[in-house]
Order: sequence, then C-alpha cells, then structure tokens
Amino acid sequence: MADGDRIVIVGAGVAGLRAAERLREQKFDGEIVLIGDEARRPYHRPMVSKALVMGTERPSDVGLSHYLPDLDVHWRLGARVTHLDTTERVVHLPGGESLWYDGLIAATGVYPRHLPGAPRHDPRVRILRTVEDSMAVRRCLNASKKPAVVIGAGLIGNEFAASMRHIGRDVTLIGHAKAPLHRFGEAVSSGIVEEHHEHRANLAMRSEVRHWISTKDTVGLHLTNNQLLVASVVVLAIGSVPSVDWMRGSGLDISDGVLCDSKLFAEGASDVVIAGDIARWPNLRFDETPRRVEHWINAVESARHAADNLLAGRSSAVPFTPLPRAWSTLYDTRLQMCGMPSLAEDTVSLADGITGFVRDGRLIGVSCWNKPRAMLDWMLELDRRLPAPDYVPEPEPAPVAEVPEVPTVEPSLAALAADVPPEFDSGFDHQAFEREFESEFANDIPTTAFPAQSLPAPPTTAFAAQPGAALPTMAIPMGR
Repeated sequence: MADGDRIVIVGAGVAGLRAAERLREQKFDGEIVLIGDEARRPYHRPMVSKALVMGTERPSDVGLSHYLPDLDVHWRLGARVTHLDTTERVVHLPGGESLWYDGLIAATGVYPRHLPGAPRHDPRVRILRTVEDSMAVRRCLNASKKPAVVIGAGLIGNEFAASMRHIGRDVTLIGHAKAPLHRFGEAVSSGIVEEHHEHRANLAMRSEVRHWISTKDTVGLHLTNNQLLVASVVVLAIGSVPSVDWMRGSGLDISDGVLCDSKLFAEGASDVVIAGDIARWPNLRFDETPRRVEHWINAVESARHAADNLLAGRSSAVPFTPLPRAWSTLYDTRLQMCGMPSLAEDTVSLADGITGFVRDGRLIGVSCWNKPRAMLDWMLELDRRLPAPDYVPEPEPAPVAEVPEVPTVEPSLAALAADVPPEFDSGFDHQAFEREFESEFANDIPTTAFPAQSLPAPPTTAFAAQPGAALPTMAIPMGR
C-alpha cells in the first residue's frame, strides 16, 4: 500500500475502529472509508448486556470516539455492504452504489444465533447485540413486572442474568448443559452456580423450550423439565454466527468466518485482510489448524495486526500469534481465561480457583475464578510454555533481469526493461507492539484488586514457582 491509495474497512465495531487507528499510527496518508451497518459510531459492545440493560448507563455514555483523536476517516454509517468483488476490487452497497478499494479490511463481527421455533415476531423475544437491542429489552422490563428469562448458559446469558439480579429483577437462566460455563472447568462452573444461588437467580439446566405461548402481556415457555415460565422478556443468547453473507460469490472461503493464512490475509485475495470474530486463521502458537476466536481483546489485537500486514504487503507480513485472553465480571466476581481451553482433552486443578486445560500432556489454557493476581502469574507461565514460533520471512523474489537489446530491422528501437517495484517499508516496530499489549490483560483488572502499574510477586504454587516442572497428575476428563 502507498500514500494516495484507498483502504476500505467493512465493519464499524471495535475491530474496524482499531484498524483505522493503526493505519494512521503507521503514517498511512491515503483515504480510509469505514462502513458500518449501524447508524451509531463504534461503542463499547460489552455494555449492551450489562450497564445498558440495567439502565445504569445511557446510550450516549458507551461510545468509543472520545478515546481517540481525529482519524480523518470517511464514515459510512447505516450502510450495509451487499456484495464483494475481489477481482474488480469493489464493494457494493444498496442502491447500486459501488466503492473501489486498493486494500480491504473486513471486520463485520458476528450475529446472535437464532433459536429454531422461537417466535421472533414477538417484540418480547429479543437478542442482545446492539444498543437498540438493549433499549428494547429495557422497554419490555418497564412494561411488565413479570420475570425475565435468558436462554443460553454461555457468557452473555450469565452476564444478563447477573444484570437482572443487580436491579432486583427475577430471572431464570435456561441451558441444555449440565451447568453454566461448564466449558471453563469445574472451578468456574461451580463458582458461578454458587453466585447465582446466593443472588437468587433461578437456573433451569439440562432443559430446553418445548412450547412457546404468546399472550397479550407476557410470553410463556413450557420447558422439557415440565416447568412453566411466564416472562416479561426472553433473551436469546445461544451463540453466534459470523457476519459474512456479504462475501458470498467473492471466491473467499466463508464456511466458518473467513479462511485466512497465518498473517490474516484472506485465502484467495492478496489485498484483503480479516480482523476480529470472523477471522479463521492458524495461530501457530498452538498448531496449523485455522480457528476463530471471539474475544474483545482478540478483536483489538487482530485489527491492528491486520492493518500492519496490509500496509507491509503479503511477502513482508508476519504471522499473528497472540495468546488469547478474555475476562468478565459476574456479580462483582472476576472470571478470566487465557489460552485455548476449547482444545483441551483434560483439566487439572492448578490452585484454588484456577483450572488448567491440557492436550497431549501440554498446558494450553488456564481459567480463573476470582483470582486476578494469580491469573497474571499463570498467564506468564502459559506464555512461556506456548512460545510463538520463530518466523522465517518468505524469500524476496529475484529481480527480473533487464531484457537485452535485440537487433531488428529498426536498430534504433530498444526492448523494454522490466522493473521490480520496491517493497513497501511499514516501519512497524514489532517489539513495541508486543510491549504495548503485554499489559492489556492487567489493565483490565480493577486497581483495587491489583495495580496495573506493577507485576505481582512470583507465583507461590510449586508448579508456578518452578517453570520447568511437570503438570500435576490429577487429571479430570472435560465435560463435552
């Protein structure tokens, strides 16, 4: 990429915003067009299932624009890209509008998954993705004093249930698993169950909705455990699907997000990079299998890395090898995760409230329930055990030799010479990039629990204090 080029960013969430920010940090002086399907500028999406739905924050309080300087970006909000043409380098918008690009960053995120049989036409059956979704849930809560119901025992479902209890609203969480957040291990799962019971949130686990009943004022749910619930609002939180329908027919692999190489370039396009939840790429820190990661920190880091690589060009780009991290607060208790627990075959108890996830005898993930100081120690230990592989840059193509002059009938005419354009030098300081995000996980922890300015004391557990020590032998098969 060069100054004067146009880079189009599709997706105006945190990933799209951070990609634009990084382009300007890297002194890209061309045109940036940022397209988003919502009418709002980027905002802090995690607040949708927390502060906004509780009514403790207003929509105007959750924006991200005041954190950033003027990026000199052309905003196209409330516009949904309908089609991508990677051959002509064009994105199409409604009304027959087309927008050419020299480079494209796709960061459209995910949509909540639909529950088959759910009456989505009923205004009291909602999803939680946008500010407008959260405001619609608030209107349902204000219109009726009946309890709230959330279907889905993942992170969003548990956050919503905790938010309801914070405002004194009765709530029932429905899930088909044996316990909420069971994929994070027994320590986390039992911890959240205890918190729900202590705060009097109702759990209906190993259950599903058998019948829906819509009335004038409420929604009824008949569960497979024969329980009948009457709700003022029902929130569907059963997972998500990548927002990639606008790429159909583009030649890209969108079977699960967008298939990328390790550098976040879309397979089949040399000028398209992917960021955030829709990127399916091989994290070489773990293996060569492409996977998606749906975490806020990953959206930030991948967006900045994708922007760097787009400017550098594919041959000069470097692999994206983060150590995934995520966190949430439930009932004022901190849940943290690091690594890739979903790949584990077994779990081990590393310490009180801390679970290790193991594959082939190798620690590949850690989860923690309300142990923020210890979690930073284990994150450093996991980073040591899962180092990013050394990267060997692709060899530069050999320069094309000049075509010798060939005698012809017209000896004054010379053959053309082929010149190889110089590679773009992004000037990106990779070490500075790593240092910048090294403290991201710590900065998310409240300073009352652990100051972000300093690192904790060395681990006191036997395993953590001896970095070369073997994993504990007490292994527990993961629930599937």
